[in-house]
Amino acid sequence: MTTPQHEQAAARPLPTADVDRSDAGYREWLKEAVRKVQADANRSADTHLLRFPLPEEWGVDLYLKDESTHPTGSLKHRLARSLFLYGLCNGWVRPSRPVIEASSGSTAVSEAYFAQLVGVPFIAVMPRTTSPEKCRLIEFHGGRCHFVDDPRTMYEESARLAAETGGHYMDQFTYAERATDWRGNNNIAESIYQQMRRERHPEPAWVVATAGTGGTSATIARYVHYMQYDTRVCVADPENSCFFDGWRLGDPAVHCDSGSRIEGIGRPRMEPSFLPGAIDRMMKVPDAASVATVRMLEGAIGRRAGGSTGTGLWSALRIVAEMRAEGRTGSVVTLLCDPGDRYLDKYYSDTWLAEQGLDITPYARALDAFLATGRWPG
Repeated sequence: MTTPQHEQAAARPLPTADVDRSDAGYREWLKEAVRKVQADANRSADTHLLRFPLPEEWGVDLYLKDESTHPTGSLKHRLARSLFLYGLCNGWVRPSRPVIEASSGSTAVSEAYFAQLVGVPFIAVMPRTTSPEKCRLIEFHGGRCHFVDDPRTMYEESARLAAETGGHYMDQFTYAERATDWRGNNNIAESIYQQMRRERHPEPAWVVATAGTGGTSATIARYVHYMQYDTRVCVADPENSCFFDGWRLGDPAVHCDSGSRIEGIGRPRMEPSFLPGAIDRMMKVPDAASVATVRMLEGAIGRRAGGSTGTGLWSALRIVAEMRAEGRTGSVVTLLCDPGDRYLDKYYSDTWLAEQGLDITPYARALDAFLATGRWPG
């Protein structure tokens, strides 16, 4: 039976908690920031796909995707754009608050560029051994360099600075694989396949990448699977990096105690953006081989590249030799990650090689022998 009291209670509106944090000023800033980042992509032409000179009769063609022609000079320009769009659209990057990033240099150069573009401060947390040219470029784009002596502490120091300043730790090592649209949208994988369409072997037998965050290999491998290509993906890893061991052992907890000499790739831990199950093969490349290969590349195409390009190219050439030995034809694609002028005091310096105890002679001879005969020594 309904009483007057029940009728009065039923007539009362139920309380609704309501907190409206709409901020018209912030939304206008956000729209303009996203527009500026997207406009940068619209202004940028695609990067070149260079053909490495191999004899036509070998039946195997080798290409380098030249990422050094981006506005900030490296493969990381694509990543930085994606990370900024991801951070902006998630509401993490805010007006006047700094963006902080842990980086060995190239990502920081590109993120400093985008931070300046949208008008926020930028702090790069980097190993003290980062090349002076990268530090100069970060500062040129308005960023600030914050050095650590132990590369393994970059993550914690970046998080500490973000908490201290009220800024945002971009964390490329976690978000690289999810910030990039791996299904297409002119990512690096889609670009490679579009540019390969008129080649004599348009679908690569192998694509060789290197791993810093792991985001590039994740994007390429996912795209290959999504598009149902038969291409295999190989990741080349330098010394003082744990990606290879973690992948081989199936152990994401592996770590190493020293930092990579090949700037931009190689990490002391298995980064969250590296997807071991998506790739087909890995190679552990000696640092001396990487250096010998970028020096050879200069003679072959007249271009200097960074050490990470040498790591990937060494592995790609081994795959070319393997295909030749097995009588298979096809194409192989690897990456020219950044220009060598950032590393004149390292990979192109005999003094630095001597200080590091690196002897590139046997690797240079192996490359010369392979390019002369088509057979890999040993």
